[in-house]
Amino acid sequence: MISTGEVSAVEVATAHLDRIAAVDDRVHAFLHVDRAGALEAAAAVDRGEITGPLAGVPIAVKDVVTTKGVPTTAASKILEGWKPPYDATIVERLKKAGMPILGKTNMDEFAMGSSTEYSAYGPTNNPWDLGRIPGGSGGGSAAALAAYEAPLAIGTDTGGSIRQPGAVTGTVGAKPTYGGTSRYGLIAFSSSLDTPGPCARTVEDTALLHAVIAGHDPRDSTSIPQPVPDVVAAARLGATGDLTGVRLGIVKEFAGDGSEPGVTAAFQESLQKLVKLGAEVVEVSCPHFEYALPAYYLIAPSECSSNLARFDGVRYGLRAGDDGNRSLEEVMSLTREAGFGPEVKRRIIIGTYALSSGYYDAYYGQAQKVRTLITRDFQSAFEKVDVLVSPTTPFVAFPFGSRTSDPYQMYLADLFTIPTNLYGGPAISVPCGLSEGLPVGFQIMAPTLADDRMYRVAAALESAVGTFTPPAL
Repeated sequence: MISTGEVSAVEVATAHLDRIAAVDDRVHAFLHVDRAGALEAAAAVDRGEITGPLAGVPIAVKDVVTTKGVPTTAASKILEGWKPPYDATIVERLKKAGMPILGKTNMDEFAMGSSTEYSAYGPTNNPWDLGRIPGGSGGGSAAALAAYEAPLAIGTDTGGSIRQPGAVTGTVGAKPTYGGTSRYGLIAFSSSLDTPGPCARTVEDTALLHAVIAGHDPRDSTSIPQPVPDVVAAARLGATGDLTGVRLGIVKEFAGDGSEPGVTAAFQESLQKLVKLGAEVVEVSCPHFEYALPAYYLIAPSECSSNLARFDGVRYGLRAGDDGNRSLEEVMSLTREAGFGPEVKRRIIIGTYALSSGYYDAYYGQAQKVRTLITRDFQSAFEKVDVLVSPTTPFVAFPFGSRTSDPYQMYLADLFTIPTNLYGGPAISVPCGLSEGLPVGFQIMAPTLADDRMYRVAAALESAVGTFTPPAL
């Protein structure tokens, strides 16, 4: 509509900003709205200064991604009010593509959580049921899409934080191949796992955004110097509904997973629809997947312990207890006590313990060995099948407060998503049905650098089951 002149980019941005103003007091998807910046970027598109397939299409950005001059807090009190002096690489690419940034979305503090209940600024509500969680850690980005506050969004995925919110809000979320999108400008949680990626309401929209943000970045030492697969063409091919010759792998070890019956039913029904489109289903064994959850919760907290050491009240952000009478160590301790929330503290303590002298080999070292075995499981499986499929989460969106008292129950939300992060391959969640009136996600996992495969299968499934719209707010 923008490219044909039916509407202006400023009109589109204004409509979304007005929608945010109308509903976000109930959804709380945004931590900061940049109305002036979004309208200025839209006006540049209308003046013809920027062209491209997504020029003028607004976007919401998870608040763990730095945006120059716009508050970036990682939903933590320790960074309250901080305005970065630079843009993340993916933000630079969004701006170059002419995409007005509506604002920064809510999340679990430092991306640590599975429900967005651990934001220092209060939880985000699921537009499907405002009394339920929108997933985590990127619940704000997913909720903004489901509430029609933004047509596209950016998330980050460390253990499922793009796919899991997508599943429980009825939206699409893709984790690209690790290194396929730049981490430069991401506030680090777990550097060997963090992956920024696209979120949208349809598979093709997700692929279009993926194409904008992906690609090599010399400022990121883990960035892959290879061309991005043509994910847009793959999504459009899949939308034709032909999966002839595509082999879908069912992981035997996920069979006794304890998924809710409604989730299992929706997944099986969707699987049969893919078979009718020509796909073949093959059972594969990935025997080390059952160790993915404990391995992840040693590796990720260990890296978080290291990365979050920089938040000490000395250089930037919160500084507590500096009354002139305390030592530097006391000020650092008081700052971290006041600035970090309970889940962040829990993971720092776990990680520091796992890395401590005498325990490193027993915990962190063993977890890295398990990671290697999980990678080998994936490689072996992909010799037999083109993609692996599973439910995205074992359950639908749960009510607020129902799992915060038991961290392990919360961690189980990422049961199906974590193996892919340990491997480094791409995966996508696409809505596949409803259970008790709430969305169910279908996960498609592909080999590293084969992101196009997951988009083809996802688009085919979307063509068979359609999209899902939440009740009106």
